Amino acid sequence: MGLFDRLRGAKPASSAAEANKPKSDDTFFLEPEASSTLGDVSLMKRSNTIRRTFPGTLDSPGTKEMVAEVSSMEARLEKVSEGLPGAGGDEAGISLTGGVPKPVKKTFAQVMSQAELEQRMKGSAVGVNVPGGPAAIKKEKEEAAAAAPAVQPQISQLANAKPGAIDPFKQMVKELNS
Repeated sequence: MGLFDRLRGAKPASSAAEANKPKSDDTFFLEPEASSTLGDVSLMKRSNTIRRTFPGTLDSPGTKEMVAEVSSMEARLEKVSEGLPGAGGDEAGISLTGGVPKPVKKTFAQVMSQAELEQRMKGSAVGVNVPGGPAAIKKEKEEAAAAAPAVQPQISQLANAKPGAIDPFKQMVKELNS
């Protein structure tokens, strides 16, 4: 029915009868295998085996494996290791505490003697980033101890000075430069 048909008047009776008559079914559809737009149907219909491996956890050590058979129409699990979801043995691991955490073990700091502190500081952790390690630190301490008596400043001059006077320091500078 066009735009100008309404202006011309009513429809003829023959065209109204044709509109109510059922149409003959001249359409047809191809089978999915016969259609060329789908590609290789046999490739799509074949099933593939997918194997996935997972590392173990602290609770369940060892390598875990899941094998699944997958096709275009269905998927099913063939093998699932214990400890993975879907293994079916999860009911034994259900906790009856209802999520209540374990009580925390309380530890308190203990007073350490000076001798124990020195003993702990003798370990290899002291002086880790020093080239040569603890052996080099020990050698440097020995060299400093051997050189210490020769470089000892005269304390008697410093003790006689007035508070705030810099004369003793000037004297030390003169000794170092000479």
